[in-house]
Amino acid sequence: MSEQRKPGQRPTFWQVVLSILAAAFGVQSQQARIRDFTYGNPAAYIIGGIIFTVLFVLILVAIVRLALRAAGG
Repeated sequence: MSEQRKPGQRPTFWQVVLSILAAAFGVQSQQARIRDFTYGNPAAYIIGGIIFTVLFVLILVAIVRLALRAAGG
């Protein structure tokens, strides 16, 4: 998945997704951070971050509901 692109090109969809996931877990590399801030579209990262957050919360809610149902609650 680590495709090499020429400097100055916008990040691909998958590079944006991986950057959002890495940022969520706090493990973004310096090279990716520079690429994102230099060539990335801020709206793509904001929208992706919101989508990730909503999905993350929904998954947590589903896990808690399953755990409560399994516990008889």
